[in-house]
Amino acid sequence: MDAAAVELFEANRARLASLAYRLLGSAADADDAVQDAFLRWQAADQEHIEVPEAWLTKVVTNLSLDRLRSARARRERAVGDWLPEPLLEGDPMLGPAETFEQRESVTLAVLLLMERLSPVERAVYVLREAFSHSHAEIAAILDLTEAASQQHAHRARRRIMAARNGEEVDRASARRIVEAFVDAASSGRTERLVALLTDDATAVTDGAGMATKLLRYSVPERIASVLRAGFNPTPAKRKLAGGSPSIHAGLVNGSPAVIAVLDGRVLGTVVLEVRGDRISAVRGIATPDRLGRLTEEWGRHDHDDPLITSW
Repeated sequence: MDAAAVELFEANRARLASLAYRLLGSAADADDAVQDAFLRWQAADQEHIEVPEAWLTKVVTNLSLDRLRSARARRERAVGDWLPEPLLEGDPMLGPAETFEQRESVTLAVLLLMERLSPVERAVYVLREAFSHSHAEIAAILDLTEAASQQHAHRARRRIMAARNGEEVDRASARRIVEAFVDAASSGRTERLVALLTDDATAVTDGAGMATKLLRYSVPERIASVLRAGFNPTPAKRKLAGGSPSIHAGLVNGSPAVIAVLDGRVLGTVVLEVRGDRISAVRGIATPDRLGRLTEEWGRHDHDDPLITSW
């Protein structure tokens, strides 16, 4: 393949990775889909591809749908024991963020809601809401009629809007929320945490990869008790972590997040969903193989001073 063909693909790589991530919820799987697309681009008769960007979009979309439909993906996702791979603010894989719809489409909340959609509904929703493709373009990408694309988009949008439980917050508000959360969680007083939670708050955690299923909680008092215990440092926890991590405030997938870091390695993140001035959902991700990209991006950016220097 000549240099111009490689350059054209590389000019599209970030957009394609962002598309694949929204469809798959996994940075590693998104990278694999883009690499497979590159191999197909290498093998293609490029002289007969009229619009390379559209061709690449179609290939990555369909490669991602193949992964969503695979037996492995169905096993992982069918029982709900799966959380999206978190991405740090500034990660190019988060993709376009000019509109509310683009920003919302990459939040953990919406990535999880998209699990309730069929693969085709998910693809239509992402192509329409996050990448502003027309229904004619979506129909060509997915081999649908325009009417079918419109129906899928309407159905997906309705289901996601009906289940949304949070709101967008700005960077300054996000830090205040995280500061209040960390202060309450580390105080040892559950009533302070309960006061921060909505009455219908939920929490889910992957148990740092040590649990066979996601751990779920739905009563504010129970959530507060679990969080209080989780934020209580003990010698056993420090031994497991390999030391005393620092605790930072940040943005993960556009939402306020607590980020625990030790020697430049992200040990875990707690992502908060906010409604009004209270927390409506708490999602904890600490499985090591879900934090590799977050650690890489953490090392590429400067950060505010930690909320807790040594936990």
